[in-house]
Amino acid sequence: MECERTYVCIDLKSFYASVECVARGLDPMEAMLVVADPTRSEMTICLAVSPAMKAAGVRNRCRLYEIPSGMEFITAKPRMKKYMEASAEIYATYLRYVSPEDIHPYSIDECFIDATPYLELYDLTAREFADTLRAAVKAETGIPATVGIGPNLFLAKVALDISAKHAPDGVGELGERSFREQIWRHRPITDIWNIGPGIARRLAKYRVFDLAGVTEMDPDVLYDEFGVNAEYLIDHAWGVEPCTIAEIKAYEPETTSLMNGQILPCGYNFDDTLMVMREMTDDLVLDLVGKRLVTDHISLHVSYARSQDEREEAGEAFEGGHGTRRIGGSHPHGGGSRKIPERTNSFAKLYGYLEALYRETVDPARTMRKISIGFGNLVDEDLASVDLFTDVAAAEREHRRQKAVLAVKEKFGKNALIKGVSLKEHALGRERNEMVGGHHG
Repeated sequence: MECERTYVCIDLKSFYASVECVARGLDPMEAMLVVADPTRSEMTICLAVSPAMKAAGVRNRCRLYEIPSGMEFITAKPRMKKYMEASAEIYATYLRYVSPEDIHPYSIDECFIDATPYLELYDLTAREFADTLRAAVKAETGIPATVGIGPNLFLAKVALDISAKHAPDGVGELGERSFREQIWRHRPITDIWNIGPGIARRLAKYRVFDLAGVTEMDPDVLYDEFGVNAEYLIDHAWGVEPCTIAEIKAYEPETTSLMNGQILPCGYNFDDTLMVMREMTDDLVLDLVGKRLVTDHISLHVSYARSQDEREEAGEAFEGGHGTRRIGGSHPHGGGSRKIPERTNSFAKLYGYLEALYRETVDPARTMRKISIGFGNLVDEDLASVDLFTDVAAAEREHRRQKAVLAVKEKFGKNALIKGVSLKEHALGRERNEMVGGHHG
């Protein structure tokens, strides 16, 4: 019989803000600092606020104008490349203690570690092991961290998100019994990992507002409401999570896809948004070519700017710790998905299909604020479709041209070679090529 496992979930506190504090020789726990780009306007979202700012009442992911007037603080412009480098350095620190097979990076600032084999190896308790990792990271990078400990991934994550926040030493630990005592009646239920406002709203229809209420519900009612996802909800309500890190690493999706999306800097009209879509298609097609893949499925999603009436009809505001957003209400959008009659990575063909979908499904009278495109059902380019009407010579010339463009961009940078469309007034390709994670590096 397999022994009980021990997982730790490590979160780097206010990671972006802590990196900026350390870079300035400041204590991340004491300095008043926010990470935001002030050149964008006071409406810009703060990507991170230091723990001291949080302690002073400034919520995470607020907008600059929401910070109380008179409060003195440092504004640090986001530097995504630096944060990625710091994250890689911290990951390397973990690797001195554990095997990569036992680490699951969950995000740039958070990871799960299966500590089971290392507690005996180092003759440490789970808490001592977690403190060893935290101390190593703090000594080498100056970044503080909090930790959750549990017998499965779910309990370790909940221990981090809820218990560690109220622990003086920043370490939360949950077992089956303590989970029921401390978490079952915890509200709001949206504090629980993987329970968002939509699920919470659907549970509220049954007067269920915490995990204890979920355990008391008729399972048939849950399956009627949530379908197969009810299984995860029921398991988590009882503190059960059978998935392991080894299973996560072994997982291979049945289908793969590539996506490209962005928020437009202001309301774009129909033609300007189409121009941006052309740039995005070019980038995504080059990604296909570089990975030697072809697709036979396209998708498009365009979010319109809300009218005054639509803003008034929008649903309730939800604060989930990562900024305020609205749930429910109408969300005006256009687009759709479509299976195309061939497998290809030709820009000319794929842009043609996307443009047709765009013109059929997007309202030309509205302004756009977001756009995303995607290619699905990806397979090796050796399986590309060829029919009697395919100009094989022209297709081969285009493919060689795409390969040459990729080679130039890889050697000299993404902006070393651009199409003329990216020189137009409202084009975004050149600016996007200089960004990392949507922000200037």
